[in-house]
Amino acid sequence: MSLPQSRPRVIPISSAPSFAEQEPEPLAKLLAFVRRRVTGDYEVDEFGYDAELTDKVMLELIRPLYNQWFRAEAVELKNIPDEGGALIVANHAGTLPLDALMLQVALHDEAHRALRLLGADLVYQLPVLGHLARKTGHTLACPEDADRLLRKGELVGVFPEGFKGVGKSFSERYQLQRFGRGGFVASAIRAGVPIVPTAIVGAEEIYPKIGDLKSFARLLGLPYLPITPFFPLLGPLGLVPLPSKWMIEFGEPIRTDDYEPSAADDPMLVFNLTDHVREVIQQMLNELRLRRGHAFPPFL
Repeated sequence: MSLPQSRPRVIPISSAPSFAEQEPEPLAKLLAFVRRRVTGDYEVDEFGYDAELTDKVMLELIRPLYNQWFRAEAVELKNIPDEGGALIVANHAGTLPLDALMLQVALHDEAHRALRLLGADLVYQLPVLGHLARKTGHTLACPEDADRLLRKGELVGVFPEGFKGVGKSFSERYQLQRFGRGGFVASAIRAGVPIVPTAIVGAEEIYPKIGDLKSFARLLGLPYLPITPFFPLLGPLGLVPLPSKWMIEFGEPIRTDDYEPSAADDPMLVFNLTDHVREVIQQMLNELRLRRGHAFPPFL
Protein backbone atom coordinates (compact mmCIF):
# COMPACT_ATOMS: atom_id res chain seq x y z
CA MET A 1 0.00 0.00 0.00
CA SER A 2 1.55 3.24 -1.05
CA LEU A 3 1.15 6.44 0.98
CA PRO A 4 -0.41 9.42 -0.78
CA GLN A 5 2.29 11.88 -1.81
CA SER A 6 1.93 15.45 -0.56
CA ARG A 7 1.63 17.99 -3.31
CA PRO A 8 3.67 21.18 -3.11
CA ARG A 9 1.70 24.35 -2.41
CA VAL A 10 1.82 26.67 -5.37
CA ILE A 11 1.52 30.39 -4.68
CA PRO A 12 0.28 32.43 -7.62
CA ILE A 13 2.83 35.04 -8.71
CA SER A 14 0.32 37.82 -8.28
CA SER A 15 -0.24 36.95 -4.58
CA ALA A 16 3.38 36.17 -3.66
CA PRO A 17 4.87 38.86 -1.38
CA SER A 18 7.42 40.98 -3.15
CA PHE A 19 10.87 41.68 -1.74
CA ALA A 20 9.86 45.24 -0.94
CA GLU A 21 6.86 43.98 1.07
CA GLN A 22 9.03 41.56 3.03
CA GLU A 23 11.77 44.12 3.63
CA PRO A 24 11.69 45.62 7.13
CA GLU A 25 10.68 49.27 7.07
CA PRO A 26 13.84 50.61 8.83
CA LEU A 27 16.02 48.78 6.33
CA ALA A 28 13.97 50.11 3.44
CA LYS A 29 14.38 53.65 4.76
CA LEU A 30 18.11 53.14 5.21
CA LEU A 31 18.52 51.82 1.67
CA ALA A 32 16.50 54.72 0.29
CA PHE A 33 18.66 57.17 2.24
CA VAL A 34 21.90 55.59 0.98
CA ARG A 35 20.53 55.57 -2.58
CA ARG A 36 19.77 59.30 -2.39
CA ARG A 37 23.23 60.08 -1.04
CA VAL A 38 24.97 58.03 -3.73
CA THR A 39 22.92 59.46 -6.60
CA GLY A 40 23.03 63.03 -5.27
CA ASP A 41 19.25 63.17 -5.04
CA TYR A 42 19.15 65.48 -2.01
CA GLU A 43 19.00 69.22 -1.43
CA VAL A 44 21.28 71.75 0.24
CA ASP A 45 20.51 75.44 0.62
CA GLU A 46 22.70 78.41 -0.33
CA PHE A 47 24.66 78.04 2.93
CA GLY A 48 25.38 74.33 2.39
CA TYR A 49 22.77 73.13 4.91
CA ASP A 50 21.74 69.52 4.33
CA ALA A 51 18.52 69.02 6.32
CA GLU A 52 18.25 65.28 5.64
CA LEU A 53 21.83 64.54 6.73
CA THR A 54 21.30 66.62 9.87
CA ASP A 55 18.03 64.93 10.84
CA LYS A 56 18.88 61.35 9.88
CA VAL A 57 22.54 61.17 10.91
CA MET A 58 23.93 63.99 13.06
CA LEU A 59 20.99 64.42 15.43
CA GLU A 60 20.54 60.66 15.73
CA LEU A 61 24.16 60.34 16.84
CA ILE A 62 24.05 63.05 19.51
CA ARG A 63 20.49 62.49 20.76
CA PRO A 64 21.58 59.80 23.31
CA LEU A 65 23.87 62.42 24.90
CA TYR A 66 20.91 64.79 25.23
CA ASN A 67 18.38 62.24 26.52
CA GLN A 68 20.35 59.62 28.49
CA TRP A 69 23.77 61.03 29.38
CA PHE A 70 22.90 64.65 30.22
CA ARG A 71 19.21 63.98 30.95
CA ALA A 72 18.55 67.38 29.38
CA GLU A 73 15.32 69.23 30.00
CA ALA A 74 14.08 72.19 27.93
CA VAL A 75 11.65 74.60 29.60
CA GLU A 76 9.55 77.59 28.53
CA LEU A 77 9.37 76.36 24.95
CA LYS A 78 6.32 78.57 24.48
CA ASN A 79 8.76 81.46 23.99
CA ILE A 80 10.03 79.95 20.73
CA PRO A 81 7.98 81.26 17.79
CA ASP A 82 6.27 78.54 15.75
CA GLU A 83 7.41 80.17 12.53
CA GLY A 84 9.34 83.16 11.27
CA GLY A 85 12.75 84.50 12.12
CA ALA A 86 14.09 84.82 15.65
CA LEU A 87 17.52 85.11 17.26
CA ILE A 88 18.39 82.64 20.04
CA VAL A 89 21.09 84.22 22.25
CA ALA A 90 22.66 81.85 24.80
CA ASN A 91 25.53 81.58 27.25
CA HIS A 92 28.51 79.51 26.12
CA ALA A 93 30.56 77.12 28.25
CA GLY A 94 31.97 73.65 28.65
CA THR A 95 35.53 73.71 27.19
CA LEU A 96 34.21 71.85 24.11
CA PRO A 97 31.11 73.45 22.54
CA LEU A 98 28.68 70.62 23.20
CA ASP A 99 26.12 73.18 24.38
CA ALA A 100 25.64 74.28 20.77
CA LEU A 101 24.75 70.72 19.72
CA MET A 102 22.45 70.14 22.71
CA LEU A 103 20.63 73.39 21.94
CA GLN A 104 20.17 72.19 18.37
CA VAL A 105 18.65 68.90 19.58
CA ALA A 106 16.33 70.68 22.03
CA LEU A 107 14.89 72.99 19.39
CA HIS A 108 14.58 70.26 16.76
CA ASP A 109 12.93 67.66 18.99
CA GLU A 110 10.86 69.81 21.33
CA ALA A 111 10.11 73.02 19.42
CA HIS A 112 10.20 71.38 15.96
CA ARG A 113 12.43 74.13 14.59
CA ALA A 114 15.79 73.82 12.85
CA LEU A 115 18.49 75.97 14.47
CA ARG A 116 21.03 77.73 12.25
CA LEU A 117 24.05 78.37 14.44
CA LEU A 118 26.59 81.13 13.87
CA GLY A 119 30.14 79.83 14.44
CA ALA A 120 33.59 81.34 14.93
CA ASP A 121 36.16 81.66 12.13
CA LEU A 122 38.28 78.84 13.59
CA VAL A 123 35.53 76.29 12.92
CA TYR A 124 35.60 76.97 9.19
CA GLN A 125 39.40 76.96 8.96
CA LEU A 126 39.43 73.23 9.82
CA PRO A 127 38.70 71.21 6.63
CA VAL A 128 36.57 68.35 7.99
CA LEU A 129 34.91 70.24 10.84
CA GLY A 130 34.16 73.27 8.68
CA HIS A 131 32.50 71.15 5.97
CA LEU A 132 30.46 69.22 8.54
CA ALA A 133 29.39 72.44 10.25
CA ARG A 134 28.06 73.82 6.96
CA LYS A 135 26.23 70.57 6.25
CA THR A 136 24.47 70.64 9.62
CA GLY A 137 23.20 74.20 9.35
CA HIS A 138 25.99 76.27 10.87
CA THR A 139 27.50 79.29 9.16
CA LEU A 140 30.06 82.00 9.82
CA ALA A 141 29.23 84.47 12.58
CA CYS A 142 29.14 87.56 10.36
CA PRO A 143 26.41 90.21 9.89
CA GLU A 144 25.82 89.29 6.24
CA ASP A 145 24.99 85.63 6.93
CA ALA A 146 22.99 86.45 10.07
CA ASP A 147 20.91 89.06 8.23
CA ARG A 148 20.12 86.75 5.30
CA LEU A 149 19.08 83.86 7.54
CA LEU A 150 16.86 86.02 9.75
CA ARG A 151 15.15 87.63 6.76
CA LYS A 152 14.47 84.15 5.38
CA GLY A 153 12.51 83.38 8.56
CA GLU A 154 15.12 81.05 10.09
CA LEU A 155 15.77 80.42 13.76
CA VAL A 156 19.35 81.63 14.26
CA GLY A 157 21.51 80.82 17.27
CA VAL A 158 24.45 82.84 18.56
CA PHE A 159 26.83 82.62 21.53
CA PRO A 160 28.11 86.19 22.01
CA GLU A 161 30.76 85.18 24.59
CA GLY A 162 32.61 83.16 21.96
CA PHE A 163 35.82 81.45 23.10
CA LYS A 164 35.91 83.66 26.20
CA GLY A 165 32.87 81.81 27.47
CA VAL A 166 33.53 78.26 26.34
CA GLY A 167 37.16 78.39 27.53
CA LYS A 168 36.77 80.03 30.93
CA SER A 169 37.95 78.29 34.10
CA PHE A 170 35.71 76.24 36.38
CA SER A 171 36.05 78.90 39.09
CA GLU A 172 34.22 81.34 36.78
CA ARG A 173 31.35 78.98 35.96
CA TYR A 174 28.00 80.58 35.15
CA GLN A 175 29.55 84.05 35.13
CA LEU A 176 28.86 85.59 31.74
CA GLN A 177 31.82 87.05 29.88
CA ARG A 178 31.72 90.15 27.70
CA PHE A 179 29.23 90.05 24.82
CA GLY A 180 31.38 91.74 22.21
CA ARG A 181 30.18 94.70 20.17
CA GLY A 182 26.55 93.64 19.85
CA GLY A 183 26.55 92.66 16.20
CA PHE A 184 23.83 90.10 16.89
CA VAL A 185 21.54 92.83 18.24
CA ALA A 186 22.10 94.95 15.14
CA SER A 187 21.17 91.98 12.92
CA ALA A 188 17.97 91.39 14.89
CA ILE A 189 17.01 95.07 14.58
CA ARG A 190 17.65 95.14 10.83
CA ALA A 191 15.49 92.04 10.35
CA GLY A 192 12.85 93.14 12.89
CA VAL A 193 12.88 89.75 14.65
CA PRO A 194 12.63 88.96 18.38
CA ILE A 195 15.66 88.10 20.51
CA VAL A 196 15.09 85.03 22.71
CA PRO A 197 17.48 85.08 25.72
CA THR A 198 18.47 81.51 26.56
CA ALA A 199 20.15 80.03 29.63
CA ILE A 200 21.97 76.68 29.52
CA VAL A 201 22.87 75.05 32.83
CA GLY A 202 24.91 71.86 32.89
CA ALA A 203 27.64 72.52 30.32
CA GLU A 204 29.97 74.09 32.90
CA GLU A 205 30.44 70.76 34.70
CA ILE A 206 31.21 68.40 31.80
CA TYR A 207 34.92 69.33 31.56
CA PRO A 208 35.93 71.30 34.68
CA LYS A 209 38.80 73.45 33.41
CA ILE A 210 41.47 73.92 36.09
CA GLY A 211 44.39 74.98 33.89
CA ASP A 212 45.54 75.84 30.39
CA LEU A 213 48.46 74.56 28.30
CA LYS A 214 48.99 77.95 26.64
CA SER A 215 52.27 77.18 24.87
CA PHE A 216 50.87 74.04 23.22
CA ALA A 217 47.68 75.91 22.35
CA ARG A 218 49.67 78.58 20.49
CA LEU A 219 51.63 75.92 18.60
CA LEU A 220 48.37 74.28 17.49
CA GLY A 221 46.70 77.59 16.64
CA LEU A 222 44.01 77.05 19.29
CA PRO A 223 42.54 79.66 21.67
CA TYR A 224 43.28 77.35 24.63
CA LEU A 225 44.23 73.77 25.48
CA PRO A 226 42.50 72.86 28.74
CA ILE A 227 43.68 70.91 31.74
CA THR A 228 40.85 69.14 33.56
CA PRO A 229 40.92 66.61 36.43
CA PHE A 230 40.91 63.86 33.76
CA PHE A 231 42.64 65.39 30.71
CA PRO A 232 45.42 64.97 29.66
CA LEU A 233 46.04 62.63 32.62
CA LEU A 234 43.72 59.88 31.27
CA GLY A 235 44.43 60.54 27.61
CA PRO A 236 41.45 60.02 25.25
CA LEU A 237 39.38 58.69 28.16
CA GLY A 238 39.60 62.14 29.69
CA LEU A 239 37.58 63.50 26.76
CA VAL A 240 34.44 61.67 27.90
CA PRO A 241 32.15 64.41 29.29
CA LEU A 242 30.93 64.07 32.84
CA PRO A 243 27.18 63.23 33.04
CA SER A 244 25.95 66.52 34.51
CA LYS A 245 22.25 67.31 34.61
CA TRP A 246 21.32 69.89 31.94
CA MET A 247 18.49 72.40 31.81
CA ILE A 248 17.83 74.80 28.94
CA GLU A 249 15.44 77.70 29.49
CA PHE A 250 14.09 80.00 26.79
CA GLY A 251 13.26 83.44 28.12
CA GLU A 252 10.56 85.88 27.11
CA PRO A 253 11.31 87.29 23.65
CA ILE A 254 12.69 90.83 23.46
CA ARG A 255 11.04 92.63 20.57
CA THR A 256 13.02 94.66 18.07
CA ASP A 257 10.29 95.46 15.54
CA ASP A 258 9.53 98.70 17.40
CA TYR A 259 12.80 100.10 16.04
CA GLU A 260 13.46 101.34 12.53
CA PRO A 261 16.06 99.25 10.65
CA SER A 262 18.33 102.30 10.65
CA ALA A 263 18.50 102.05 14.46
CA ALA A 264 20.96 99.18 13.96
CA ASP A 265 23.55 101.88 13.11
CA ASP A 266 23.12 103.63 16.48
CA PRO A 267 26.03 102.28 18.60
CA MET A 268 24.58 103.49 21.91
CA LEU A 269 21.20 101.85 21.28
CA VAL A 270 22.89 98.60 20.22
CA PHE A 271 25.16 98.66 23.27
CA ASN A 272 22.28 99.25 25.69
CA LEU A 273 20.15 96.49 24.18
CA THR A 274 23.14 94.11 24.18
CA ASP A 275 23.76 94.87 27.86
CA HIS A 276 20.08 94.27 28.62
CA VAL A 277 20.12 90.87 26.92
CA ARG A 278 23.26 89.92 28.88
CA GLU A 279 21.67 90.95 32.20
CA VAL A 280 18.53 88.93 31.44
CA ILE A 281 20.54 85.78 30.63
CA GLN A 282 22.69 86.17 33.77
CA GLN A 283 19.58 86.42 35.94
CA MET A 284 18.09 83.38 34.21
CA LEU A 285 21.30 81.41 34.85
CA ASN A 286 21.29 82.27 38.55
CA GLU A 287 17.69 81.12 38.96
CA LEU A 288 18.04 78.03 36.76
CA ARG A 289 21.07 76.77 38.72
CA LEU A 290 18.98 76.79 41.88
CA ARG A 291 16.11 75.03 40.15
CA ARG A 292 18.41 72.40 38.66
CA GLY A 293 19.97 71.48 42.02
CA HIS A 294 22.84 68.98 42.10
CA ALA A 295 24.76 68.63 38.86
CA PHE A 296 25.44 64.91 39.14
CA PRO A 297 23.43 61.79 40.00
CA PRO A 298 23.72 60.57 43.63
CA PHE A 299 25.93 57.60 42.69
CA LEU A 300 28.80 59.86 41.51
